[in-house]
Amino acid sequence: MNQHHSEQEKPEQGSIDQGQAKVSTRRLVGRLVVMAVAMFGFGYAMVPLYGVFCDITGLGGRSVQISADAEGIQASDREVQIRFLATTHSDLPWMFQPLEKTSTVKLGKLSEAKYLAMNPTAQSIIGQATYNVVPPEASLYFVKTECFCFTEQLLTGNESREMPVYFFVQPDLPESIKEITLSYTFYRNKKAERTALTLASANAPVNEN
Repeated sequence: MNQHHSEQEKPEQGSIDQGQAKVSTRRLVGRLVVMAVAMFGFGYAMVPLYGVFCDITGLGGRSVQISADAEGIQASDREVQIRFLATTHSDLPWMFQPLEKTSTVKLGKLSEAKYLAMNPTAQSIIGQATYNVVPPEASLYFVKTECFCFTEQLLTGNESREMPVYFFVQPDLPESIKEITLSYTFYRNKKAERTALTLASANAPVNEN
């Protein structure tokens, strides 16, 4: 009698275990989905957050932004070669490139480099550029006084524009650094686009007819 009763309990216990396993699996899948969405959003958020942090500290291979010129900086006869690179994020359908791939500049002398951005689409698009300096140590001596990356850039349909950057390399750059690479990546700023469209709609004249 007891043996028969025990045999009846086994299937019930197995059903409970299977039910708990299904619940645990659903919870695990749900957590993974939430983590994936959070990581995706965090990846986009890291672009401006990383920019702010590096602009303040000069760390992370990024140059320090200074709203000034090279006056008062003693120029040196020593020269360093600058390489210019340009890329665009996959969500931005622009063409973006440096007008010169390399340039040799004197330390302490204010120099200029130009990039060309083109919007081959029929719609207006707003982009925001981030920049990087390699080697990372050179970012502490590479100073940009004016740059298109400081603000958002609006290109209307089929518009192309030259975008300059003014910079100088401090004379106390370590002797071991012979070459510096300045690279830019343009991202699409959809939030700024939505804001611009909202403002345009609000300011549009009302047709009373």
